[in-house]
Amino acid sequence: MKMLTFKGGTHPPEKKELSNKVSIAEMLVPEIVYVFLSNHAGAPAKCVVKENDFVKTGQVIGEPGGFISAYVHSPVTGVVKKIDKIYHPIQGRPMDVVVIERTSNDEWQLLDHEQDWQSMTKEQLIDVVKKAGIVGLGGAMFPTHVKLNPPPDKKIDVFIVNGAECEPYLTVDHRLLLERTQDLIIGIQIVMKILGAEKAYIGVESNKLDAYKHLKSFLDSADKIEVKLLKTKYPQGAEKQLIYAITGRKVPVGGLPMDVGVVVQNVQTVIAIKEAVVDRKPLVRRALTISGEGVKNPVNVYARIGTTVEQLLNFAGGLKEDAERVILGGPMTGIAINRLDIPIMKGTSGITVLLKEKPSVQKNCIRCSKCVQACPMGLQPYLLYYLSTKKKYDAAYSEGLFSCIECGVCAYVCPSKVEHVRAIKLAKKVYQAIRGGKK
Repeated sequence: MKMLTFKGGTHPPEKKELSNKVSIAEMLVPEIVYVFLSNHAGAPAKCVVKENDFVKTGQVIGEPGGFISAYVHSPVTGVVKKIDKIYHPIQGRPMDVVVIERTSNDEWQLLDHEQDWQSMTKEQLIDVVKKAGIVGLGGAMFPTHVKLNPPPDKKIDVFIVNGAECEPYLTVDHRLLLERTQDLIIGIQIVMKILGAEKAYIGVESNKLDAYKHLKSFLDSADKIEVKLLKTKYPQGAEKQLIYAITGRKVPVGGLPMDVGVVVQNVQTVIAIKEAVVDRKPLVRRALTISGEGVKNPVNVYARIGTTVEQLLNFAGGLKEDAERVILGGPMTGIAINRLDIPIMKGTSGITVLLKEKPSVQKNCIRCSKCVQACPMGLQPYLLYYLSTKKKYDAAYSEGLFSCIECGVCAYVCPSKVEHVRAIKLAKKVYQAIRGGKK
């Protein structure tokens, strides 16, 4: 059985067996939710509610604050208790949050369109996606309506659904491929109509053979939608690597997938598009994996946006005594947190809990070139680390600083435990500050 792949990468322990057989459960709706107005990439949403306002499930509480921004909706029916500021794990500082206390079961405010999606225009469909507040649910949280509306000179002929889910521990996309197949296919058809794409591919890694075979049987008569088997390797789910593996097309340095006629969306994002267009429901919940050796009962679960990490961990049976590190997302690219009252966001694909480990001590780089061999972008991570730490930002830029996708492969394979990505992330921020945001 032929498996598609890319050059570089690595294969960390998968740890999928902890939760890949666990069907997605529905968590009870929490009594209080904390909804960040910055629940997406780009400008924070502008708050349109005030303290003591009554809000319905699906009602807009934040409107886009710029071109790259998104609507934010109430995940519950209740009363706005206050507009507060709490720590935002991605921004790294306190950010505006709408605190809503649930007062009853869901009383929905659905999206305002009545037409069948097949009779709607591209522009109408994009507007629905925008009004639904849909963003990239794989973790990037980039507003989907922007991604689905490339400039007129960028002809899109291929749409790729990212079902790789290459991060260790995370299994929710695997479960969605099995449990929400019909919704996924309808979502793909809607996106293909929006893009005018001639072909769609669903990329699935070989450690999900059950999902691959299920999709193959499901898609026998759908010749415009095809499932492709990918070699299990990290970071197979990164956009540029996924595009190359499936189509052989190379996204140019500094370019975007649309430059080679491709748009990529995560499995759950496509399902959210179906729910918005067909069911008229805005994005107020998501599915995520709660896993790791440090949690008692690993699960996949549907939860409302704004549910706290503590509530989700309790749903999974709580933490084990020797649990040490809680990560939003997976262990390769996730964000470690030191408090459990942080709410999940639209892009929170999982919560990973790890046990105590013997701390690793960073040593000097020995120029072994393992990071170079493993880098999926063909960069020299050891050199970028050196230039970044020496504050030679212009030189780092010339060596491909902004081509780094921050996958963490370099640090994972490094025998000296050099933290390349931490230095590279800081160098990017400093360079943009110095150069006025130019990359």
